[in-house]
Amino acid sequence: MTPNPSPAFAYTVVYVKDVAKSVAFYAKAFGYQVRRLDESHRWGELESGQTTIAFTSAHQHETDDLTGVVQVPRSSRERQQVEVCFAYPDVDAAYKRAVENGAVAVSKPEDKEWGQRVGYVRDIDGIVVRMGSYVNPPKQD
Repeated sequence: MTPNPSPAFAYTVVYVKDVAKSVAFYAKAFGYQVRRLDESHRWGELESGQTTIAFTSAHQHETDDLTGVVQVPRSSRERQQVEVCFAYPDVDAAYKRAVENGAVAVSKPEDKEWGQRVGYVRDIDGIVVRMGSYVNPPKQD
């Protein structure tokens, strides 16, 4: 019997109202390159290292019928059950760029007791995006 290999975390799928608009927003506001946007505009991906950030329509019969309808917060006092987190060497510059490109400011970057600098915004679909410094800086090759 083959041992169970360690899986790779391959995708995070973000359910959005308008895939093309969200892909363009994330590219501009957070500095990602678009890897793929299919012709139907029902699927898009960003270049983001080992784990792909993917976008698909919040409501489509294939997934709604199979796994249930995506729940959307009813007000700005509610949030999604997932938070998107990005690490930056300069959190203040990243936060400024995001807000200047349409992200809604939630909390300006501040230093945390565990040694990380963290700020929060909401994307164009209301999803919370956390921007933080590296807790342990990435190793240089």
